[in-house]
Amino acid sequence: MIKKCLFPAAGYGTRFLPATKAMPKEMLPVVNKPLIQYGVEEALDAGLNEISIVTGRGKRALEDHFDISYELENQIKGTDKEKYLVGIRRLLDECSFSYTRQTQMKGLGHAILTGRPLIGDEPFAVVLADDLCVNLDGKGVLEQMVDLYKKYRCTIVAVQEVDPSETNKYGVIAGDEIGDGLIRVRDMVEKPAPEDAPSNLAIIGRYILTPDIFKLIEETEPGKGGEIQITDALLKQAKDGCVIAYKFKGQRFDCGGAEGYIEATNFCFEHFYKTGKAY
Repeated sequence: MIKKCLFPAAGYGTRFLPATKAMPKEMLPVVNKPLIQYGVEEALDAGLNEISIVTGRGKRALEDHFDISYELENQIKGTDKEKYLVGIRRLLDECSFSYTRQTQMKGLGHAILTGRPLIGDEPFAVVLADDLCVNLDGKGVLEQMVDLYKKYRCTIVAVQEVDPSETNKYGVIAGDEIGDGLIRVRDMVEKPAPEDAPSNLAIIGRYILTPDIFKLIEETEPGKGGEIQITDALLKQAKDGCVIAYKFKGQRFDCGGAEGYIEATNFCFEHFYKTGKAY
Protein backbone atom coordinates (compact mmCIF):
# COMPACT_ATOMS: atom_id res chain seq x y z
CA MET A 1 0.00 0.00 0.00
CA ILE A 2 1.97 3.00 1.25
CA LYS A 3 5.66 2.54 1.91
CA LYS A 4 7.17 5.98 1.39
CA CYS A 5 7.28 8.95 3.72
CA LEU A 6 8.64 12.35 2.69
CA PHE A 7 10.22 14.75 5.18
CA PRO A 8 10.55 18.33 3.89
CA ALA A 9 13.55 19.50 5.92
CA ALA A 10 15.18 22.30 3.96
CA GLY A 11 13.66 25.27 5.81
CA TYR A 12 15.66 27.76 7.83
CA GLY A 13 13.81 27.31 11.13
CA THR A 14 13.66 31.06 11.66
CA ARG A 15 11.24 30.79 14.60
CA PHE A 16 14.01 29.12 16.57
CA LEU A 17 16.92 31.43 15.84
CA PRO A 18 19.67 31.67 16.88
CA ALA A 19 19.70 27.93 17.73
CA THR A 20 18.94 27.04 14.11
CA LYS A 21 21.56 29.35 12.60
CA ALA A 22 24.02 26.46 12.24
CA MET A 23 21.92 23.44 13.24
CA PRO A 24 18.91 22.02 11.37
CA LYS A 25 15.71 22.60 13.34
CA GLU A 26 14.87 18.95 12.69
CA MET A 27 17.91 18.01 14.79
CA LEU A 28 16.79 19.93 17.86
CA PRO A 29 16.75 17.38 20.69
CA VAL A 30 13.55 16.66 22.60
CA VAL A 31 15.13 15.17 25.72
CA ASN A 32 17.72 12.93 24.04
CA LYS A 33 16.36 12.39 20.51
CA PRO A 34 16.19 14.82 17.61
CA LEU A 35 12.79 15.84 16.32
CA ILE A 36 13.21 14.06 13.01
CA GLN A 37 13.90 10.74 14.73
CA TYR A 38 10.52 10.90 16.45
CA GLY A 39 8.96 11.45 13.03
CA VAL A 40 10.79 8.56 11.38
CA GLU A 41 9.81 6.27 14.26
CA GLU A 42 6.18 7.28 13.78
CA ALA A 43 6.46 6.55 10.06
CA LEU A 44 8.02 3.12 10.64
CA ASP A 45 5.35 2.22 13.20
CA ALA A 46 2.81 2.99 10.45
CA GLY A 47 4.56 0.60 8.05
CA LEU A 48 6.40 3.29 6.08
CA ASN A 49 10.02 2.20 5.81
CA GLU A 50 11.19 4.09 2.71
CA ILE A 51 12.19 7.46 4.12
CA SER A 52 12.84 10.35 1.73
CA ILE A 53 14.24 13.64 3.04
CA VAL A 54 14.35 16.97 1.23
CA THR A 55 17.35 18.81 2.63
CA GLY A 56 19.21 22.03 1.92
CA ARG A 57 22.46 23.80 2.63
CA GLY A 58 23.73 23.29 6.16
CA LYS A 59 21.62 20.18 6.71
CA ARG A 60 24.31 17.51 6.46
CA ALA A 61 23.71 16.54 10.09
CA LEU A 62 20.45 14.87 9.00
CA GLU A 63 22.29 12.45 6.75
CA ASP A 64 24.97 11.82 9.36
CA HIS A 65 22.37 11.04 12.02
CA PHE A 66 20.77 8.30 9.92
CA ASP A 67 24.08 6.57 9.35
CA ILE A 68 26.47 4.36 11.30
CA SER A 69 29.15 6.10 13.36
CA TYR A 70 31.78 3.37 13.58
CA GLU A 71 34.11 5.30 15.87
CA LEU A 72 31.31 6.09 18.33
CA GLU A 73 29.93 2.56 18.29
CA ASN A 74 33.35 1.08 18.85
CA GLN A 75 33.98 3.49 21.74
CA ILE A 76 30.84 2.50 23.66
CA LYS A 77 30.74 -1.18 22.66
CA GLY A 78 30.18 -3.38 25.69
CA THR A 79 29.17 -0.50 27.97
CA ASP A 80 25.77 0.43 29.35
CA LYS A 81 25.74 3.38 26.93
CA GLU A 82 24.92 1.03 24.05
CA LYS A 83 21.27 1.16 25.08
CA TYR A 84 21.09 4.77 23.91
CA LEU A 85 21.55 3.64 20.30
CA VAL A 86 18.90 0.90 20.27
CA GLY A 87 16.26 3.15 18.70
CA ILE A 88 18.43 4.60 15.95
CA ARG A 89 19.89 1.17 15.13
CA ARG A 90 16.34 -0.12 14.62
CA LEU A 91 15.67 2.65 12.12
CA LEU A 92 18.92 1.97 10.25
CA ASP A 93 18.12 -1.75 10.10
CA GLU A 94 14.49 -1.43 9.04
CA CYS A 95 14.38 1.74 6.92
CA SER A 96 16.04 2.96 3.76
CA PHE A 97 16.97 6.64 3.47
CA SER A 98 17.22 8.77 0.34
CA TYR A 99 17.91 12.48 0.00
CA THR A 100 17.56 15.35 -2.41
CA ARG A 101 18.23 19.07 -2.05
CA GLN A 102 15.86 21.99 -2.33
CA THR A 103 18.08 24.79 -3.60
CA GLN A 104 15.49 27.55 -3.09
CA MET A 105 13.04 27.91 -0.23
CA LYS A 106 9.79 28.46 -2.14
CA GLY A 107 7.14 27.03 0.16
CA LEU A 108 5.95 23.62 1.33
CA GLY A 109 4.35 22.84 -2.03
CA HIS A 110 7.68 23.39 -3.76
CA ALA A 111 9.49 21.27 -1.17
CA ILE A 112 7.09 18.38 -1.76
CA LEU A 113 7.48 18.75 -5.53
CA THR A 114 11.27 18.65 -5.06
CA GLY A 115 10.83 15.21 -3.51
CA ARG A 116 9.04 13.83 -6.57
CA PRO A 117 12.09 11.92 -7.94
CA LEU A 118 12.33 10.08 -4.61
CA ILE A 119 8.62 9.22 -4.46
CA GLY A 120 7.67 8.33 -8.02
CA ASP A 121 4.09 7.60 -9.04
CA GLU A 122 2.62 6.23 -5.82
CA PRO A 123 0.79 7.45 -2.72
CA PHE A 124 3.00 8.68 0.09
CA ALA A 125 2.98 10.31 3.49
CA VAL A 126 4.44 13.70 4.40
CA VAL A 127 5.69 14.52 7.89
CA LEU A 128 6.77 17.94 9.11
CA ALA A 129 9.23 17.02 11.82
CA ASP A 130 8.69 20.14 13.91
CA ASP A 131 5.14 18.93 14.58
CA LEU A 132 5.75 16.21 17.16
CA CYS A 133 2.69 13.95 17.47
CA VAL A 134 2.14 11.30 20.12
CA ASN A 135 -0.75 9.08 21.15
CA LEU A 136 -0.31 7.23 24.42
CA ASP A 137 -3.62 5.40 24.08
CA GLY A 138 -3.16 3.58 20.80
CA LYS A 139 -1.90 3.96 17.26
CA GLY A 140 0.25 6.88 16.21
CA VAL A 141 -1.20 9.62 14.03
CA LEU A 142 0.33 8.34 10.78
CA GLU A 143 -0.82 4.80 11.47
CA GLN A 144 -4.35 6.09 12.03
CA MET A 145 -4.16 7.92 8.70
CA VAL A 146 -2.77 4.90 6.83
CA ASP A 147 -5.73 2.87 8.07
CA LEU A 148 -8.07 5.55 6.70
CA TYR A 149 -6.28 5.59 3.37
CA LYS A 150 -6.82 1.85 3.00
CA LYS A 151 -10.55 2.55 3.23
CA TYR A 152 -10.94 5.79 1.27
CA ARG A 153 -7.96 5.74 -1.16
CA CYS A 154 -7.70 9.52 -1.34
CA THR A 155 -5.62 12.35 0.09
CA ILE A 156 -5.94 12.74 3.85
CA VAL A 157 -4.79 15.69 5.96
CA ALA A 158 -4.56 15.78 9.74
CA VAL A 159 -6.41 18.66 11.40
CA GLN A 160 -7.02 19.96 14.88
CA GLU A 161 -9.06 22.74 16.40
CA VAL A 162 -7.06 25.86 17.18
CA ASP A 163 -7.93 29.10 18.87
CA PRO A 164 -9.65 31.30 16.26
CA SER A 165 -7.05 34.01 16.87
CA GLU A 166 -4.34 31.64 15.53
CA THR A 167 -5.82 30.74 12.15
CA ASN A 168 -3.32 33.07 10.46
CA LYS A 169 -0.59 30.52 11.25
CA TYR A 170 -2.14 27.55 9.43
CA GLY A 171 -3.93 26.24 6.42
CA VAL A 172 -7.58 26.12 7.52
CA ILE A 173 -10.28 23.83 6.12
CA ALA A 174 -14.05 23.69 5.98
CA GLY A 175 -16.24 20.85 4.81
CA ASP A 176 -18.93 18.31 5.52
CA GLU A 177 -18.69 15.71 8.26
CA ILE A 178 -18.83 12.17 6.84
CA GLY A 179 -17.96 10.21 9.96
CA ASP A 180 -16.46 10.37 13.42
CA GLY A 181 -13.66 12.91 13.12
CA LEU A 182 -13.79 12.83 9.30
CA ILE A 183 -14.60 15.84 7.13
CA ARG A 184 -14.80 15.91 3.35
CA VAL A 185 -13.01 19.13 2.45
CA ARG A 186 -14.82 21.70 0.30
CA ASP A 187 -12.77 24.78 1.16
CA MET A 188 -9.20 25.44 2.26
CA VAL A 189 -7.46 28.75 2.93
CA GLU A 190 -3.79 29.39 3.67
CA LYS A 191 -3.18 31.45 6.82
CA PRO A 192 -6.45 33.40 6.84
CA ALA A 193 -7.09 36.27 9.21
CA PRO A 194 -9.46 35.19 12.01
CA GLU A 195 -12.35 37.12 10.47
CA ASP A 196 -11.80 35.39 7.10
CA ALA A 197 -11.21 31.84 8.32
CA PRO A 198 -13.79 29.27 7.14
CA SER A 199 -13.47 27.40 10.47
CA ASN A 200 -10.95 26.85 13.25
CA LEU A 201 -9.81 23.45 11.89
CA ALA A 202 -6.12 23.81 11.10
CA ILE A 203 -3.97 21.46 9.05
CA ILE A 204 -0.95 20.17 10.96
CA GLY A 205 2.17 18.45 9.69
CA ARG A 206 0.79 15.04 8.71
CA TYR A 207 -0.46 14.25 5.21
CA ILE A 208 -1.14 11.26 3.01
CA LEU A 209 -1.06 12.38 -0.60
CA THR A 210 -1.97 10.67 -3.85
CA PRO A 211 0.59 11.06 -6.65
CA ASP A 212 -1.59 13.37 -8.78
CA ILE A 213 -0.70 16.07 -6.25
CA PHE A 214 2.60 16.62 -8.08
CA LYS A 215 0.88 17.77 -11.28
CA LEU A 216 -1.43 20.00 -9.25
CA ILE A 217 1.55 21.60 -7.51
CA GLU A 218 3.19 22.21 -10.88
CA GLU A 219 0.05 24.04 -11.99
CA THR A 220 -0.15 26.14 -8.81
CA GLU A 221 0.87 29.76 -9.15
CA PRO A 222 3.24 31.16 -6.52
CA GLY A 223 1.51 33.24 -3.86
CA LYS A 224 2.75 35.68 -1.25
CA GLY A 225 6.53 35.86 -1.11
CA GLY A 226 6.79 33.72 -4.25
CA GLU A 227 5.92 30.58 -2.27
CA ILE A 228 4.00 27.64 -3.72
CA GLN A 229 1.52 26.55 -1.08
CA ILE A 230 0.43 22.94 -0.73
CA THR A 231 -3.00 24.15 0.41
CA ASP A 232 -3.66 25.67 -3.03
CA ALA A 233 -2.92 22.35 -4.72
CA LEU A 234 -4.98 20.46 -2.14
CA LEU A 235 -7.95 22.74 -2.74
CA LYS A 236 -7.84 21.90 -6.45
CA GLN A 237 -7.69 18.24 -5.56
CA ALA A 238 -10.64 18.59 -3.18
CA LYS A 239 -12.78 20.30 -5.83
CA ASP A 240 -11.92 17.83 -8.59
CA GLY A 241 -11.91 14.68 -6.47
CA CYS A 242 -11.73 14.05 -2.76
CA VAL A 243 -9.66 15.25 0.19
CA ILE A 244 -10.53 14.12 3.69
CA ALA A 245 -9.56 15.99 6.85
CA TYR A 246 -9.06 13.84 9.93
CA LYS A 247 -9.31 14.98 13.54
CA PHE A 248 -6.65 12.62 14.82
CA LYS A 249 -6.43 10.93 18.20
CA GLY A 250 -3.43 12.06 20.23
CA GLN A 251 -1.45 15.19 21.00
CA ARG A 252 0.52 17.51 18.76
CA PHE A 253 3.32 19.82 19.89
CA ASP A 254 4.44 22.71 17.70
CA CYS A 255 8.19 22.41 18.19
CA GLY A 256 8.97 25.14 15.70
CA GLY A 257 8.55 27.65 18.54
CA ALA A 258 9.93 27.77 22.07
CA GLU A 259 6.63 27.25 23.93
CA GLY A 260 5.63 24.09 22.08
CA TYR A 261 9.17 22.79 22.18
CA ILE A 262 9.33 23.11 25.97
CA GLU A 263 5.91 21.45 26.32
CA ALA A 264 7.08 18.56 24.15
CA THR A 265 10.30 18.19 26.12
CA ASN A 266 8.46 18.07 29.44
CA PHE A 267 5.91 15.58 28.05
CA CYS A 268 8.54 13.25 26.56
CA PHE A 269 10.69 13.41 29.67
CA GLU A 270 7.74 12.38 31.83
CA HIS A 271 6.24 9.71 29.58
CA PHE A 272 9.26 8.28 27.72
CA TYR A 273 12.58 9.12 29.34
CA LYS A 274 11.65 8.49 32.97
CA THR A 275 9.97 5.23 31.98
CA GLY A 276 12.97 4.02 29.94
CA LYS A 277 11.16 4.21 26.58
CA ALA A 278 13.19 7.11 25.20
CA TYR A 279 15.90 5.13 23.44
